[in-house]
Amino acid sequence: MQRWRVPLGFACAALFFLLAQARPLTLIVGVLVALPGLALRAWATGHLRKNDALATTGPYAYTRNPLYLGSFVIGLGFTIAAGRLILGLLFALLFLGIYVPVMRVETKTLDELFGKDYQDYAAAVPLFIPRVTAYRAGAAKAKFDPALYRRYREYQAAIGLVVAWLLLAIKWYWFR
Repeated sequence: MQRWRVPLGFACAALFFLLAQARPLTLIVGVLVALPGLALRAWATGHLRKNDALATTGPYAYTRNPLYLGSFVIGLGFTIAAGRLILGLLFALLFLGIYVPVMRVETKTLDELFGKDYQDYAAAVPLFIPRVTAYRAGAAKAKFDPALYRRYREYQAAIGLVVAWLLLAIKWYWFR
């Protein structure tokens, strides 16, 4: 499922675009919802050193999966922008069907890589819905690293968001 999530995401985005009935209000509300998700993904990426160190700082101090939470918020914004309730239901089903299994696999992988450190972290920090206060136990004082943002090419999410909104706006303009 992990290797299918990105191609499935693009296929779903195409389906959403075809079925979308965006209007100016849905486009505005949708982008206002999606932008915090984009910011969360950027913030998370700047704290992530994949498989080298357990990420427990930045947004990882609140949720074990801030990248997926950010993707969810972006997807929710895109769904709102599309202006069809049925797409919201479809999005929720697809997200649950794709990302819940992926989070379970990643939990197992992190447990194997980091053992007790990960188990302590996982016991204190929720899988998806953020906790109110930051996790501090054993967390290094790492700061956001813009080089990681570039290394993991997270800017592609911002480009994708702009392209998606432009396509929805163009569709609205041409077919209103």
